Amino acid sequence: MLEVGTKAPEFTLLDQNGVERSLSDYSGQKVVLYFYPKDMTSGCTSQACSFGELYPQFREKGAVVLGVSKDTVASHKRFEEKYGLPFTLLSDPEMQVIEAYGTLQVGTTKAGNVSRRTIRTTYLIDEEGVITRAFGKVKAKENPTQMLAELA
Repeated sequence: MLEVGTKAPEFTLLDQNGVERSLSDYSGQKVVLYFYPKDMTSGCTSQACSFGELYPQFREKGAVVLGVSKDTVASHKRFEEKYGLPFTLLSDPEMQVIEAYGTLQVGTTKAGNVSRRTIRTTYLIDEEGVITRAFGKVKAKENPTQMLAELA
């Protein structure tokens, strides 16, 4: 996990509409950048829907929400449409941004295969692109409320 006070690594990924989005696109705004394992799973759906419900309040506080997972653009589009998500989902199938932000866990399965998974992590990035808060292994349902409180 990246440390508070460090510059957030720049990235460019495709969103759920196939549009390139870079962190620098949000310069001058606070960014809630959250990493999650997989679209349509119970924990990830709970977290995304909670961010969606609170999204107007995030916007009132001058923040945007960006969700990142290794899922495809098409998967993100289905996820957005099924749950009416009002924020941007970013596709990182190569897991390069996930790794750059220290949210990649590499291990070995019982069968001896290498597993690569995303640790549910959320960063608050200020208007200058500096990480001001970092939370690892967050609880999916509570994380959006926690992040909204951090903006107060």
